[in-house]
Amino acid sequence: MSVRTPLIAGNWKMYKTCGESVKSAQQLKSLVEGVTGTDIMIAPTFTSLEPVFNAIKGSRINLGGQNLHWKTEGAFTGEISGDMLKSAGCSFVIIGHSERRQLFGETDESVNKKITAALSCGLKPVFCIGESEAERDSNLTFSVLDKQVQAGLRGFVSDDLKDLVLAYEPIWAIGTGKTATSEQAQEVHTFLRASTAKQFDDALAQSMRILYGGSVKPANVAELMSMPDIDGALVGGASLDPETFSQIIKF
Repeated sequence: MSVRTPLIAGNWKMYKTCGESVKSAQQLKSLVEGVTGTDIMIAPTFTSLEPVFNAIKGSRINLGGQNLHWKTEGAFTGEISGDMLKSAGCSFVIIGHSERRQLFGETDESVNKKITAALSCGLKPVFCIGESEAERDSNLTFSVLDKQVQAGLRGFVSDDLKDLVLAYEPIWAIGTGKTATSEQAQEVHTFLRASTAKQFDDALAQSMRILYGGSVKPANVAELMSMPDIDGALVGGASLDPETFSQIIKF
């Protein structure tokens, strides 16, 4: 029987002003008041982090950043460090999201440096991996994911990674309305757990939370969460509405 605590994480991307973020966070806080046994995280925009942190104080909701730079400080205009995220109230940070990889040139190497930075300042990395539709159609899913995991976690030992969360987000299912079937998702999560055991050890593989991301909504979350190796969800669009997101959290 799994001892992994489910994690439902909401990535708000580039939506919501400070005021809108605070309002959503307050609504969500009251909607999930009775929830136990599930960890909750929301990742608003950088400008909303501290006000949202103040709005969710005293609740089960954790705060996450959507990205970070691997240096602690310096002449990196427009960037933000792990310490800055921590000081705004973050306990999680999303790293290597497919949008960062596709639109902003993020590589397996930069992801590796960002995971190092996150762990060194006590943030829990939500490490995103996923294959494109073309890669899936060419039966390359497992080799693509294996490469991303190996490169992203190069140089670590299993003791370093106790707080790491893995998030499988097939690129073809993000914001498209397409979702991997629960069987497809479970097959990939099983593979990821086995490859983590191979790269590190069985103890880490069994304790590591692996989330599914890609058009998760109230209608499909229960079936996804019934799979033995799916430990939660990284939710994009459906996390923007507190009512909808709270239904996902209460799967």
